Amino acid sequence: DVRARLVGAVVLAPVALGAIGFTSAGIAAGSYAAGMMSSAALANGGGVAAGSLVAVLQSAGAAGLTATATAGVATAGAGVGAIAGKLTNGLKKKKLE
Repeated sequence: DVRARLVGAVVLAPVALGAIGFTSAGIAAGSYAAGMMSSAALANGGGVAAGSLVAVLQSAGAAGLTATATAGVATAGAGVGAIAGKLTNGLKKKKLE
């Protein structure tokens, strides 16, 4: 079950990045990624810091994921999947009671 979630996270990571606006052509105007970039730039005096979350996600969206980024996204995806699964199971149990 965990392995399937990890594989799913790795496979879907590029799709998810594109869906929120981290594309191979840059950050899409008006997207969630654009909002992240704007917030990061405001917090950092006008620029996005190298190595920041926005910078890493844009690099991944533009060039694909490195092995390290893939591992990070897979870990995060597995964690989110586990939490979502527990919440869903909890709601199902509550509904049955």
